[in-house]
Amino acid sequence: MTDANNPFAMMMAQAQEMAKALNPALSGASTQAMENLWPTMTKDMMEMSFGKGASKEGLDAKTRLLLTLAGLTMQGAQNETQIRMTVRHAVEAGATKDEVTESIAQMSMFAGLPAMTRAMEFANEVLQVSKEAQT
Repeated sequence: MTDANNPFAMMMAQAQEMAKALNPALSGASTQAMENLWPTMTKDMMEMSFGKGASKEGLDAKTRLLLTLAGLTMQGAQNETQIRMTVRHAVEAGATKDEVTESIAQMSMFAGLPAMTRAMEFANEVLQVSKEAQT
């Protein structure tokens, strides 16, 4: 996030400087570290919260999360924390690496290759950690 042409990167740099000025202990704070504090919901919890609550024939949690991932990609993959958390929860709900990858790749036609590539990088970070945890 050091690209001077990226307004989001500039905003994040300013916020980090402000946090450091307010409390020097916050100088090392990162959004990725905060992600690790948020637990991964179980598939049953996701189904109860987001799944088939209104309609027993509705979308399951995995499908809802893959659609959310597609929507986050469509927004230009701006929110890396939400993308990584959505991938993590989708995998917990039963999504395969191919399903995650295809959900993101499909958005390249609508959001463009840069957004797809950025979302894929974030997703691969999570998928790599998931793969390492399984071995």
